[in-house]
Amino acid sequence: QQIERLLKPGSTYLNLNPYEVLMIDPGTPDDKIRKAYRKLSFLVHPDKNLDEKDRAQKAFEAVNKAYKMLEEGEQKQYCEGVVEEAQVVTEEVKEKRKQAKKEGRDTIPEDNPETYQQLFRKTLTKLFADLDIKKRQLEERDQSERKRQREQEEVEENKAKREKEWKKDWESTRTDRVDSWRSFQQKGGKKKKAKAYTGIKPPKLKQERRT
Repeated sequence: QQIERLLKPGSTYLNLNPYEVLMIDPGTPDDKIRKAYRKLSFLVHPDKNLDEKDRAQKAFEAVNKAYKMLEEGEQKQYCEGVVEEAQVVTEEVKEKRKQAKKEGRDTIPEDNPETYQQLFRKTLTKLFADLDIKKRQLEERDQSERKRQREQEEVEENKAKREKEWKKDWESTRTDRVDSWRSFQQKGGKKKKAKAYTGIKPPKLKQERRT
């Protein structure tokens, strides 16, 4: 029954709320949280559900994750902060009551403790889900930025590597270039002195003989 509850359609969304997973109310003392965890983890433990071991493992992991969120430390403070945000429901109910009185109604549905509790739990679960989405978006954005930086660093590294190799090749062939030039000079690389240009000489004219 508990395995089915923790793995039913929509459970991924619902299981973001650790109070929902462990079936406890916000503000539950630590000793009762541990008691609820031990009882639930025993019921869904894979070794106790050999006929559906894989599903039991998933349910067991959801229970463990929820308990870790409510242990002492930053995670618990985070959860308590989400609960405080969910208290906005109380203010909304107060406004509803004021409006109902203006309209001549003595009660509102939320005056029923069970209805109010359902509304509060729904709001709390939605807050956990919204915050999880924001967290994932930030992680994806951060991951994308790190990837872009790595790619840029690789481009700079490859550029520096190519320049280093070019300089190394240039230095290693310097002696060969100098020797080649000297050899060229020694083998007549000097330009021959050009003859002075005297222009085109006109042809000699033959004298005509008269008879």
